[in-house]
Amino acid sequence: MDYTEIVATDIADMFYDVSQHIVIEHQEERDFENFKLTLLRNFGTETPFTEKEFFSSNAEKLVDELYELGYKTYRRKAEIIASESYPIIKDVYENNPKRYENIAIPITDGTKTLQVIANLRRSYENKGKDVTLAIEKGISLAIIDDAWKEHLREMDDLKQSVQNATYEQKDPLLIYKKESHQLFEIMWRKISKDIVSFLLKGNLPFRNAENIQEAHQRKTDMSNLKAGRDESMEQARNQRTSEVQRTEPVKAEKRVGRNDPCPCGSGKKYKSCHGIGQ
Repeated sequence: MDYTEIVATDIADMFYDVSQHIVIEHQEERDFENFKLTLLRNFGTETPFTEKEFFSSNAEKLVDELYELGYKTYRRKAEIIASESYPIIKDVYENNPKRYENIAIPITDGTKTLQVIANLRRSYENKGKDVTLAIEKGISLAIIDDAWKEHLREMDDLKQSVQNATYEQKDPLLIYKKESHQLFEIMWRKISKDIVSFLLKGNLPFRNAENIQEAHQRKTDMSNLKAGRDESMEQARNQRTSEVQRTEPVKAEKRVGRNDPCPCGSGKKYKSCHGIGQ
C-alpha cells in the first residue's frame, strides 16, 4: 500500500467514525433536532432519515447509510476541485516549467482558510489529482497540530488537578491515567470531526493564476523568528483568557437562531438556508 492509499484509507475511516459517533450519540439522547444540526455542522447536509426512521432503525444500518452519503459527497467534491484547479496548474506549468517546483493553494471552509502545498509537476501530469492529496494531507496536519497543542495544555491542567487527589486518599497516578486516556479519545474524536467537516465544506477561493504562489522557504534572521514567536505566544494567551471569560453554557451552541449563520457554511442566514419553513 503506497502513501496515497494510506491517506485515502485514513480519510475513509474518519468519515465512518464520525458517522458512527453522530448516530449513536443522538440515538441514545433521543434528540433528533440536535442530530440534524450536528449533521449540518459536520457534513453540511440535511438528514437523509425521517425522525421515525432514525429512532426505529438499527444504528449500524444508519451509520452505513450516513457514511456512504458523506464519503461519496466528498469524493465528488474532490474530483471537482481537481478539475477546477487543473487549468490554472496547466497554465503555470506550461509557461513557467522551471521557475516553480511547488505551489501553495488556498482552500477555505467559509470560516478559515488554509494554505496547502502541492508539487507542480505531479499535479500537472495527473491532471490535478495530486492537489486532492495535498489538501487531505495539509488540512489533516494543520488540524492535528492545533488539536495537539490544545491537548498538551489540557494535560498540564490535569497534572495540577490530580495532585489534590492525594488529600482525598486517592491514587493520583490511577486518576491521571484514566482521565488522560479520556482526554486523548475526546481529542481524536474532535480531530476526525474537524477534518471531515473541513473536507466537505472546503472550496478553492481562487479563479485565476494570480492566487497560486511559489512555495519555497525563505531564510529568516533570528530577530524576526523571535518576534513572530512572541507574537504567536501573546495571541495564544489572549485566546485562552477570552475562553476563560466566556460564561455561556456549552449546550447553548446546539441551537441555531433564525438570524444566525447557517451551520452548513453557505454564508446565508439559517432562516434563508436550511432553516426555511422552521
